[in-house]
Amino acid sequence: MNDTVTLPVDVTRIHTLIPHRYPFLLVDRVVALEPHKRIVAHKNVTINEPFFQGHFPGHPVMPGVLVIEALAQAGGLLSQLSNGRVAGDKLFYLVKIDNARFARMVVPGDVLELHVELKRNIRNMSLYSCEARVGGEVAASAEVLCAEAQG
Repeated sequence: MNDTVTLPVDVTRIHTLIPHRYPFLLVDRVVALEPHKRIVAHKNVTINEPFFQGHFPGHPVMPGVLVIEALAQAGGLLSQLSNGRVAGDKLFYLVKIDNARFARMVVPGDVLELHVELKRNIRNMSLYSCEARVGGEVAASAEVLCAEAQG
């Protein structure tokens, strides 16, 4: 367990932990961490996001699949921070999404709160229980399974 994590974890540190970059890095800050248990991270949603050009003109809504991707990235950060690793040590890929539910639209100006709990590790896979919130209100939830790349 890594007890040396100083919060909040900013985007500069996030770059050292996961390989995602603009326009696909969907986590801006880690604000809470219990190693090997749970993480809370934020994504500041702005009108400058490239997906708003086409989703939807005149009525911008963050695509639900990107909300789920943000949750998966937060799960990756939980694993990396818990194990004291850096980007490139191990790559994890999203392999399964279960019970995805969308309850509220995410729009420019929202702070997307990414709440992720590690349910269990199974060999080279991690199962996360995830909830995205805006202002304390659930926007989306899912169970996400990520697997370590073999190679």
